Amino acid sequence: MQPPLLLVGHGTRDDKGVADFEAFVERLGRRFTDREVAGGFIELSPPPLTEAVGDLYGKGHQRVVALPMMLVAAGHAKGDIPGALAREKERHSGFDYAYGRPLGPHPTVLRLLAERLEEVLDTAPSDEGEDAGDEGAGARTTAVLLVGRGSTDPDANAEVCKVARLLQEGHAAARGVDFVEPAFISLAWPSVPEGLERIRRLGARRIVVLPYFLFSGVLPDRVADQTMEFAGEHPDLDVRCAQVVGDCDGLADVIAERYDEARAGDIRMNCDTCVYRIALPGFEEKVGAAQTPHHHPDDPAHGHGHGHGHGH
Repeated sequence: MQPPLLLVGHGTRDDKGVADFEAFVERLGRRFTDREVAGGFIELSPPPLTEAVGDLYGKGHQRVVALPMMLVAAGHAKGDIPGALAREKERHSGFDYAYGRPLGPHPTVLRLLAERLEEVLDTAPSDEGEDAGDEGAGARTTAVLLVGRGSTDPDANAEVCKVARLLQEGHAAARGVDFVEPAFISLAWPSVPEGLERIRRLGARRIVVLPYFLFSGVLPDRVADQTMEFAGEHPDLDVRCAQVVGDCDGLADVIAERYDEARAGDIRMNCDTCVYRIALPGFEEKVGAAQTPHHHPDDPAHGHGHGHGHGH
């Protein structure tokens, strides 16, 4: 048997988001018959990570491969999850883990985003009957707004912009999309309304909002709500919102690859723009800073001063 696969999610107050995560864990369990598969959250949702680790340890597993179910490397992937896992090492004698990297702009993730885009475009009205003279050749310009979670980590926000450009250069262009713009639902600029307005001013008449999220949740719902509000304010535009990546075989393929590289120790993190390693302008004080995970109510260590410093 290979070491267990432990998926670590952030957690959500949305029941559908929890169900999506659990369904994905079950999918991986059916796929990988040579290893146990478990999942836990660092906050907001049961089961907590400490319970998932305890269950595996109780079954005799002393080493696991832990993968952050995150699309970008921000505070949760860089600090909170490693800190929580380090506390599990203190609780369980002999316990150890290999920690994989976030999913990132993996080619399969880009393909899955393109599939969600196509699902919306395939139901879009035809250009037939459009007045060719209306606003010139750009009357039916199609654009995509890729919406990430947003972070105080500039590296994480920059990666969302990178994904937007990769989509524009590849899948989106092949599907007839004229351009892709990035936006964020929290903590970073531009917001969803600002991104939509920018796209409108650039001449798009058909806009697809593409949430850069793995599963359902409060924030993806907020993306959809803000999209529909903008659509109601601009009835002359065709504004649609795509689905999140979701529980699917393609996502399982990415996890399989991340598991193999973590187990082999082949973790190719991009640290060239990490504020904890590089003195980026405006973030110089973060270089070498220890990571102290914020309070997680489901972790019994919190409230007892057991914060874990994690260097980068």
